[in-house]
Amino acid sequence: MTRIEGRVWLFGDEINTDVMAPGIYFKEPMDVAARHCLEAIDPELAINVQPGDIVVGGRNFGVGSAREQAAMAFRELKVGALLAISFARIFYRNAVNLGVPALTIPDNAVISAGDTVAVDPTTGKIENMTTKQTYSVAPIPDHLMEMIQVGGLMPHLKQRLAKQDRV
Repeated sequence: MTRIEGRVWLFGDEINTDVMAPGIYFKEPMDVAARHCLEAIDPELAINVQPGDIVVGGRNFGVGSAREQAAMAFRELKVGALLAISFARIFYRNAVNLGVPALTIPDNAVISAGDTVAVDPTTGKIENMTTKQTYSVAPIPDHLMEMIQVGGLMPHLKQRLAKQDRV
């Protein structure tokens, strides 16, 4: 996974994890809970998002509780990447640990809902295919990309332990 291309779903600042993963659905299987991701802000997201689509947020994306279900919902929906001006720290770690690439974008990035964006998390190149603008951002470090590419922290650890057992 070096290049992710998809349609942009745009959100603003201070998007809370309680809206990403409403608590009322915690007892439901993740495929059911994910259908309610961000529905209070955009009821169309969970029913229309396509694998590889890009969710773009403003400042402090993922603020709120440490619920990992918020990042799990994006993984379940097969969102290709998360871009934001800044992420709440715990949400960022949850996203990466669950195999969802998350990159910070400049606050002057011009990305609109519905644009097609290509993201290369290993180089930090973000190309808005609609506007033909390109942004260079901090790439995801190689060791984290290895983890993301196998599906997150737990699959990565299982893989490492299996290799150790063979030695």
